[in-house]
Amino acid sequence: MLNLLNPQQRDAATHKEGPLLILAGAGSGKTRVITYRVAYLIKEGIEPKNILAVTFTNKAAEEMRKRIDGLCGSFINGSGPLISTFHSACVRILREGGGKSVGGVFSKNFIIYDKADALTVTKNCVKELNINEELYPPDSIARKISSLKNNLISPDRFNAQAFGFEDKVKKVYQLYQNKLMADNALDFDDLLMKTAELFESNKEILSHYHDRFKYIMVDEYQDTNYAQYRLMMLLSGRHRNVCVVGDDDQGIYSFRGANIGNILNFERDFPDAKVIKLEQNYRSTQRILDAASAVVNKNSMRRDKDLWTENPSGEKIRLYEAGDGEEEAGYIIKTIKQLKEKDNRAYKDFAVLYRINAQ
Repeated sequence: MLNLLNPQQRDAATHKEGPLLILAGAGSGKTRVITYRVAYLIKEGIEPKNILAVTFTNKAAEEMRKRIDGLCGSFINGSGPLISTFHSACVRILREGGGKSVGGVFSKNFIIYDKADALTVTKNCVKELNINEELYPPDSIARKISSLKNNLISPDRFNAQAFGFEDKVKKVYQLYQNKLMADNALDFDDLLMKTAELFESNKEILSHYHDRFKYIMVDEYQDTNYAQYRLMMLLSGRHRNVCVVGDDDQGIYSFRGANIGNILNFERDFPDAKVIKLEQNYRSTQRILDAASAVVNKNSMRRDKDLWTENPSGEKIRLYEAGDGEEEAGYIIKTIKQLKEKDNRAYKDFAVLYRINAQ
């Protein structure tokens, strides 16, 4: 099974006990490493149900499940490892916990409000409190409440200024939570915050999940926020068999609360952690890797990596500087047409990356 892995991948996949940080450069096969590590642990006699693997998206979780099933065979009756997003794992834990995180004020059959539902409730709160929507837009208040929850700051702990935007947020936040409580509802951010509250307030329940999840893996660790970081620390507190996989160079979600410090400070949290770098790239040419490295090496908060590949060096990268957006679009269209005719390519062979959707 392990002969398909390179030496660094094999070293990561066969690490069994203790904290592990896998710094996985772009295109280095990190998903393969995670799935092979799960399979290796199971073949080494670890009960599949004692393994928790957390991914960033439902699509990634499903892909990981399929790969693990391919390596280990299908599991029946919930006997396999739990592979899910943070939010899905928290839903399961809260339903099993039965609302104990807030003194029984929500029951295990709680409903989940999506972002649209949450914004509707926020708008109703703003209207009920007679807050000027032009001065204090409900969507801005909703974003601030989401940020507070992702930093595990409840309405009672939010020390708002006595005037202005924060004062309005505090009032809306308290009313918003009261309305959710009355509806036996949680929003997406509550799923994380209430689970952290559950673990911190009920040691018996936390101990139960220590016994259950003895091996924890977190994918895309550079994209975790404080609430997710805190959940990982709480769950791994007893056995410390935690493996995080990520790349600080790919941390692009700070605008929605991700904290690059989580991955950069992993060795502070776990001084005995083993660190493995996956630097062989299977996706790009060396010229692309060299160009990317020349740019990202300018970053101040990062871990050194030296990405390389056995792929051909590839064509030279060309830089075209347009006068404005219209000229840029025209150049792209013209170039695609020329290459399509010259090399007999299909339009599906081309990709255009842009900075924002408005482009």
